[in-house]
Amino acid sequence: MFRITKDEERTRTRLTIDGQLSAESITAVETCCNQAGSDGRTVQLYLRDVTSVDQAGQSLLSRLAAKGVHLSASGVYTSYLVEALTCGAKATRDTLAGDNGAAKRARRIT
Repeated sequence: MFRITKDEERTRTRLTIDGQLSAESITAVETCCNQAGSDGRTVQLYLRDVTSVDQAGQSLLSRLAAKGVHLSASGVYTSYLVEALTCGAKATRDTLAGDNGAAKRARRIT
């Protein structure tokens, strides 16, 4: 089972995922996120009742986080997964922006 629900607000679009985030569902999730972000609103992807995330699902979440999609989750496993993936995506965005984080810290210290 897999379900995506969409809730549009004035400044953001929230997509809620329930079920298994697997290779069979990643195209639908990616398409929904791309469409939701096309109007300039912030996109939040909420993993509500996600029972499992396979490798393809993890790759998708990493790509979406790197694009600026805000990830959130309920549950211990999915919350941990989102935290781990969003930390990696932030490091990727910093590297692509030309700042590796260490230079920022060094500037603050001195």
